[in-house]
Amino acid sequence: MTFRPLHDRILVRRIESEEKTKGGIIIPDTAKEKPQEGEVIAVGSGVRNEAGQVQPLDVKAGDRILFGKWSGTEIKINGEDLLIMKESDVLGVIEVEAAQKKAA
Repeated sequence: MTFRPLHDRILVRRIESEEKTKGGIIIPDTAKEKPQEGEVIAVGSGVRNEAGQVQPLDVKAGDRILFGKWSGTEIKINGEDLLIMKESDVLGVIEVEAAQKKAA
């Protein structure tokens, strides 16, 4: 990919939710809500503080994140629907390793 976000912006790919419920009911596309979970594809260099120094972002490419329902701007790059948002729109990072340890 040849897109690099600027400053404190990040590029996110939504992670699609399940098409069936646990009980086996199939959810039609019209009834689905947009997922609020995604994978960070690219990050900007960071934001400048009052001293003029660049502070790097807390998220990095490959992180799974949760974000607000109305966060970000939808864009299309190479035919793929993606979101670009500020790091402040991110609610948290999902730690995959911790979730797998609890399940075991």
